[in-house]
Amino acid sequence: MKIIAVCACPTGIAHTYMAQAALEKAAKAMGHEIKIETQGAMGIENELSAKEIEDAVVVIFAVGVNVEGEERFIGKPCITVEVGKAIENPFGVIEKAESKGAVL
Repeated sequence: MKIIAVCACPTGIAHTYMAQAALEKAAKAMGHEIKIETQGAMGIENELSAKEIEDAVVVIFAVGVNVEGEERFIGKPCITVEVGKAIENPFGVIEKAESKGAVL
């Protein structure tokens, strides 16, 4: 399954990248493709392209702040979790993405 995600924490430093690493590791272990955009102190990194968004089956928002450019994801199935949840239980977040999604 093709998954995309946005990770962003209030300070945009450590937890953003910890969530990114945890979700990438879990998705790979579960046989999924994932690309993660980070939003934080360094601005937007690994920005998701329109094609990547279009091809994605589900969007994960692992965030503690508002997402910049959230309108890009309108109409895509998505889940939203706190950044800490993605760090503590990335497999659970991926499982939730597999089975559920709410349309923005």
